Amino acid sequence: MDRLKIAILGFGSVGKGLAKIIADKNLGIIITAIADSKSGIIDNKGLNVAKVLRAKKKTGLCGDTSVTPQKIIETAEYDVLVEVTPTNATTGQPALDYIKSALSRGKNVVTSNKGPIALEYKVLQKMADDNDCLLKYEATVCGAIPIIHALQHGLAGNKIKKIYGVFNGTCNYILTRMSDEKLTYKQALLEARELGYAESDPTYDIKGIDAAIKLVILANTVLGFDKTLDDVEITGIDNMSSDAIGLALEDGKTIRLIGEIDAERETLSVAPRILPKNHILVVKDTLNAVTARTDLAGDVTLIGKGAGSFETASAIISDLLYIKENHGGRN
Repeated sequence: MDRLKIAILGFGSVGKGLAKIIADKNLGIIITAIADSKSGIIDNKGLNVAKVLRAKKKTGLCGDTSVTPQKIIETAEYDVLVEVTPTNATTGQPALDYIKSALSRGKNVVTSNKGPIALEYKVLQKMADDNDCLLKYEATVCGAIPIIHALQHGLAGNKIKKIYGVFNGTCNYILTRMSDEKLTYKQALLEARELGYAESDPTYDIKGIDAAIKLVILANTVLGFDKTLDDVEITGIDNMSSDAIGLALEDGKTIRLIGEIDAERETLSVAPRILPKNHILVVKDTLNAVTARTDLAGDVTLIGKGAGSFETASAIISDLLYIKENHGGRN
């Protein structure tokens, strides 16, 4: 198929970043519908993305308040539904229902939403298989790093023994600043908020929940486990003290929040760990770094930006082009 038609649900940072990239690059992708939390717009011949972005900036709406996400799912012309609404780790809603509705209609789905994939991956994958369409979710783990593709395809034939690394950029930024600049935890968190690296309510990040959700996704989608968030042993960085960082530094080491899947023991954990300052996983600021320990390739480490508008959009585009090239954009 020469042109892939997509509909985008969610027009925040990631959705807008994705739309800008598609408008700027000749990727053979056309956006036929967009919805934000309060409005939507449909043009089956292809939207004028610049016009939609201007309207969103001026009014806070991308389109008409009568056009809902469900109306787009049911009536718009598209080959792929791109679901990039905010994550709800408890229920997965409303994204879970959006994805199920699209899959039931035989539409391919690409999502950056961790909730539905962590909660009901096997159900969603079966729906995709039953309806001869694809479910892709590279953007749910580590932003721009193609970790899922690397594990599923690049390391095909390897037995994965362990997956471990830095999965949360907010925590990594805080720990970097505490180590490098001797800031207190509260000072580093305030700075992360001011720079936009931490949300006004950073609970998911600092308590290790965000990293844990990503481990669940990798465990279930790559390793075939059936884990939930309750199966992850979690210790965050919210009680991290300057004294602990200082003691590590005196010994030539530092502290990072490390998520780990032990595939042989089938255990998942997130906790601060003391590492040598020259360790491959001691990356700076908001970077992510993940190592896969395998039987044939040994240790393979991927490092990159784990969040951000264009970075996350990069992973979404990778999935879209995979569908375009391997599934013809058809169901």
